[in-house]
Amino acid sequence: MILSMTGFGKAVKIFNNRKITVEVKSLNSKQADISVRIPTVYRSIELEMRSFIISSLQRGKIDLLVTCEDTDCSGTHNFNLPIIKQYKQQIEDCSRELDIPLPQDWYSTLLRLPDVMNNSNTIEELSEDEKSAVMDTLKQAVEALNQFRTQEGYRLEEFFTEKVDAIQQLLNEVPNYETKRVDKIKARIMDSLSKLDGVDYDNNRLEQELIYYIEKLDITEEKIRLQNHINYFRETMAIGNGQGKKLGFITQEMGREINTTGSKANQAELQNLVVKMKDHLEQIKEQVLNVL
Repeated sequence: MILSMTGFGKAVKIFNNRKITVEVKSLNSKQADISVRIPTVYRSIELEMRSFIISSLQRGKIDLLVTCEDTDCSGTHNFNLPIIKQYKQQIEDCSRELDIPLPQDWYSTLLRLPDVMNNSNTIEELSEDEKSAVMDTLKQAVEALNQFRTQEGYRLEEFFTEKVDAIQQLLNEVPNYETKRVDKIKARIMDSLSKLDGVDYDNNRLEQELIYYIEKLDITEEKIRLQNHINYFRETMAIGNGQGKKLGFITQEMGREINTTGSKANQAELQNLVVKMKDHLEQIKEQVLNVL
């Protein structure tokens, strides 16, 4: 079955009095676009984390957030005064250079900035055991996200099936109007000729011109190609994972045949069918962007 690119996964693990939390969110995107926010101590494994995400999620706009908290309350926390002083000086410089007011509440402003606290329990070097713990947590979060993607994929597949079935039903109704359409075209031309006084014409040549004109309005090839595209869309959905781009290409081809049918319709009832097909196809195009 197909998978959605939209999903969210979260996992938590306790390791040596530290609470490691990993959150992964994914939205639709043509490529793999990864945004990472992780503690400084985990920077050494950032490339490994990115590589795992790409291999597991393939593509999408992906946000990775990793946080680490001490669960041992005995640790001491101190203000990082040198950092705070630098922040305050930079804010004052910006205020002076840009002619903007200084903060009303310095404490709330400064304490929200990164690295203003020192934690005596902070581990500066990442151990192999903690590295394994972080990667295991990431794998659990990605697995949860993929489960979310699978659920969304079921919903999308049901939606696409409903819309493709609707287009198929409309396509099946097209032959009901084709014969009537040809008869109306002939009748309209003959009626116009009968109103021309004193004009002689060759009946054989007129018949040839009528055949040529009607052949130009024939939509047999468009119907066959649209049917083939519908069948191919169903087959591609059945393949499952990683078919989003191909489904997008197929919908473009379906749109091409529907538009050509509309331009040749030359009949109100047939054009109404085309408009309904377009409506269903546009809804498919909107949602196919979410398919992996």
